[in-house]
Amino acid sequence: MLSELDKVLEEIRKDKGIDRDVLIHALEMALVKAAHNKYGHGLDIEAHYNEDVGEIELFQFKTVAEEVQNITKEIGLIEAAKIDSEAQVGDEIGVKMDTSQFGRIAAQTAKQVIMQNIREAERETIYSDYKDKKADLVTGFVHRFEKGNIVVMLGKHEALMPAQEQIPGEIYSMRDRVRGYVLDVKKNAKGPQVIISRTHPGFLLKLFELEVPEIAEGIVKVHCVAREPGNRAKIAVESSDSKVDPVGACVGNRGSRVQNIIHELHGEKIDIIPWSEDSVDFVRSALQPADISEILIDDQAHSMEIIVDDSQLALAIGKKGQNVRLAAKLTGWRIDIRSKSKADKISKKYREDLTAIPGIDTALADKLIDADCTSIDAVAAASAEDLAVMLGVQQGEAEEVKAQAQALLGAVHEQPAPEATDE
Repeated sequence: MLSELDKVLEEIRKDKGIDRDVLIHALEMALVKAAHNKYGHGLDIEAHYNEDVGEIELFQFKTVAEEVQNITKEIGLIEAAKIDSEAQVGDEIGVKMDTSQFGRIAAQTAKQVIMQNIREAERETIYSDYKDKKADLVTGFVHRFEKGNIVVMLGKHEALMPAQEQIPGEIYSMRDRVRGYVLDVKKNAKGPQVIISRTHPGFLLKLFELEVPEIAEGIVKVHCVAREPGNRAKIAVESSDSKVDPVGACVGNRGSRVQNIIHELHGEKIDIIPWSEDSVDFVRSALQPADISEILIDDQAHSMEIIVDDSQLALAIGKKGQNVRLAAKLTGWRIDIRSKSKADKISKKYREDLTAIPGIDTALADKLIDADCTSIDAVAAASAEDLAVMLGVQQGEAEEVKAQAQALLGAVHEQPAPEATDE
């Protein structure tokens, strides 16, 4: 039987690459189970690998007794002394079992237990191998398709690329080479499952690390990445060395580095942007290639209103809003884009409303608009202290402006409703 098992073990070791100690432990467990199946589960049986003879030996442990009443659990003192000369009544002693008596059924049982343990060991190996590879790049080949998902072979192990982690428009065939980003390693009833992605922003980051030595060496730092997979991406970079242009390093000689990445992503457009601590400069760069005329900041709402010439509006917004959407993701600011003509029209309307307040001329109206106080209601509701700061006047003057605004609102509210007429 052992020769049969040795053959099985050697086949498994070569095929699966499982550690020798794991195989031996599996064999020990298998032989114990086979012995219990043959002789009964109530017996105290252990298996140990004998390095000298290269065999697994089984031992049944029995209690040394003066008078044996149960031969399955007890052994006489004379018999025990043949095994261990120092044996005494009450000792537990291991009696070596004859494994040649198990036969084919026992061998098959052992083989099944071994295979089960090997599968568990293999699952643990996969989990151990890949749990530390999360956020790394891996390369494999398309193995099969499952309801829109793609199973990729990574050496001897399978990985899953779900439909939502595939770049829209990419088409794969059997045995195609696939590079992906290890998104997760999950443990489930069927064993560990390696999930890979080509849509995650981290995939783009890792591709840049692969292509740009300055990033791998830490000279150039990638601060953030925003993607709409298959269409366009933006990546913000900074250099710790004043002699190294971060954008130029990422682009490469004649665009060679970024072109390699674009090729890997099957044509996805990539904007490489210099990172800045100054939010206005950063947003301005993020909206390239559009030219920005003016930026109005609302720190409380963490938003920016971007004013562009009418000719730059489409460029700033991008196809289906893509450019401004990616810029917002990259910078973390809410971004609203408005054409200069529309902004001027709105400002004109604000100015007309505000100059209706006695004491407010165009210059003072512009000060209120700059402070985001754009209506008679807003002036009437503001405190005199705030109005004084906004207008740059004394508090007494501000109180008069507030009173005039409230009077205007009161006059509007007191106007009688038009009378109904009979026709």
